[in-house]
Parts: sequence; structure tokens; C-alpha cells
Amino acid sequence: MSELSQIPRTLLLVDDETNIINALKRALRGDGYIILTANSGEEGLALLVQHEVGIIISDQRMPHMTGVEFLRKVKMLYPKTLRIVLSGYTELESITNIINEGAICKFLTKPWNNDLLRDNIREAFQHYEMEQENLRLSKALQTANDKLSLLNQNLEQKVADKTREIMHSINLLQISQEIFEHLPIGIMGIDEQNMIVASNRLADALFCPAQGACLLGSMAGDILPEALLQLLQAYCSGQSVQPDGSVLTLQVGVSIQVVMSTMGGSSQSKGVIMVLSPLKRS
Repeated sequence: MSELSQIPRTLLLVDDETNIINALKRALRGDGYIILTANSGEEGLALLVQHEVGIIISDQRMPHMTGVEFLRKVKMLYPKTLRIVLSGYTELESITNIINEGAICKFLTKPWNNDLLRDNIREAFQHYEMEQENLRLSKALQTANDKLSLLNQNLEQKVADKTREIMHSINLLQISQEIFEHLPIGIMGIDEQNMIVASNRLADALFCPAQGACLLGSMAGDILPEALLQLLQAYCSGQSVQPDGSVLTLQVGVSIQVVMSTMGGSSQSKGVIMVLSPLKRS
């Protein structure tokens, strides 16, 4: 079955007659049980404190504590232990109530048939072990569910933390974008294929005067004036460019100072960043 199959089967025999106990032990000798014996209900209860017992077989008529009284206490203290009464037919009426209470699982009569006795005990142990296995599996399932619940809680917390982190990053990005758009200088990003991949409002206004027009996605060669394209080409080819920028006149009354730098210092982007500072507007 599982690890329960490794646990020895422990059987408790309770009878005030020693010859009955000896006869039972002889009948069960070859079945591999650990057999505990007691001559009274009190002795039986004392043994149950010290040992994990699967099955109890008890006589009904015993001094001080009858089998019915003993097994009622066992049911209360050790409800998983299976309880069998072994007594004469004349005791049947006295144990009817305990049968109805469920305090015993079987009633066997004296004298007994050894084969029938052994079959009943074997079936009782199989039932006991199945109950124990179900209990073990239930506990294992509960443990697994508890761990899963904890993992889900941790995952939910991580998702919540990550969501807050993403929202914070989005908020910072929106702030950065707003600052970028409202800078008093024009900024353009031009990739290695000469496509304009970034531009703010002032850059758009410098080269696309139409209201709402945007440089983003346009090719630099289609938009920028020739003088600026030559400056860009010189920078990309590694020719010396003034570190403080070059001044270009775009149109009458509009001049800009151009400063360029290479993209990729803090990102994986490749290309040129162009900073355009208007010097004069008419």
C-alpha cells in the first residue's frame, strides 16, 4: 500500500481467562501480528497508552469493567482503533446497545472457528490500514494545499509589487516624455538607417511647420536641410565636429546651434542624438 504497509500490525487481546488468551495467541501465531495481552479492561487501557494498536479483541464478561464498558472508553479515546467483541451467544443481548452505538465493528462468538477468526482479523486490519492511509493522504493533501495557498499568496504579492513597480515606471516615463516634449530645445534621435526615431515638439516645429505634423518615422534625408545632413554625415563618419556645436541658419531669421552625440550610452539604441538650440527667431 504505502508506508503503512511497513508498520507492524499490533493486536490487543483482552480477557480475564488466561487459557482463552493463550488459545487465541496459538490460533494467530503464524499471521505475523504483534500481540499484546491484558486480563482486564484497566490493563488494556494502560497498554493503549503505550502502544499504537490497530485491532482490539475483548471478552464481554470481565470483573470490575465489562467488555462493553471497556470498548466504550476505547472508542472515546482511540476512535480509529477497530474493536471486536468475542463472547458467548448468551451475551448478545447485553452488547446490542454497543453494536448500535458503533463502539464495535464485529461480534464473534465463543467457541470460535480459527479460520473464520483469522479472516475477520485480517479484514479488520485491512480496513484499519485503509483508514490510516486515507488519513495520511488527507493530511498530505492539506499540507500540499497549504503550501499551494502560501505560494499563491506570495505570487499575488509579487504580482502586486511588480504591478506597482511597472505603474511607477510608466508614471516616470510619462513625466519624462512630458519634460522631453516641452524642452526649450529641439531633440531628435536618428538611427543607423537615418530614420528619425525620436523628436520633440520644438524639433517638429523647426522642420515641419504644419500644425500637428511629426517627424517621427520620417527619413532624415527627406526632412532635414542639406547643411544639417552634411553635419550629420560628417559626425557619423568620424570627422571632427566642434564639441560646443555648429551654428546653422535654417531660414531667414532662424538660426540653430547643433550639438550631436552617439546613442547607446545608457541603452541598446544605435544612432545619433541631435540637440537643436534656436538662437534667434524673427
